[in-house]
Amino acid sequence: MKYLPDIYKKNIFAINYDKLKKKGIKCLIFDLDNTLALIDSTKVESSVKELINKLKKAFLVVIVSNSPKKRVSTFGKDLKVDFYPFALKPTIRTLKKIKSKYNLESKQIAIIGDQFITDMAYGYKGKITKIFVDPLAIKDLKITNINRYLEEKIMAKYNKNNLFKKGNYYE
Repeated sequence: MKYLPDIYKKNIFAINYDKLKKKGIKCLIFDLDNTLALIDSTKVESSVKELINKLKKAFLVVIVSNSPKKRVSTFGKDLKVDFYPFALKPTIRTLKKIKSKYNLESKQIAIIGDQFITDMAYGYKGKITKIFVDPLAIKDLKITNINRYLEEKIMAKYNKNNLFKKGNYYE
């Protein structure tokens, strides 16, 4: 069950952040590619910037991505949030850094991402709230295609056991 999300929403705009705040979440870790931005995008969409600026008033917002520093830093600097490139998710070394730097406990952190193999496994390993969103686009990085193939198999197994069905959103 390590890939099963705690919350599943269509995108970052459909998440009930007030509910997360009431649950005690203080830090939102966002994946970058196909969660906050398209993989070939070079700038932050205005709607994303608006949401992140609003969220920064209530949460610590951080980007944790497996993408290179040049790409992640562009978005991190534009959004004025801390960012961790080359995170090697699902390893949780960046999560340990974030917890230490901001004196946070696992129960105060949520990961928001579009992949089971990296983002949801990261959340599982770190014992943090896992929020899965549909990818912004079908186009992925080549390495991600392997993950998507494995993800489909996991989703099919979860679907067979009535645990998760793509498109059936829940909180």
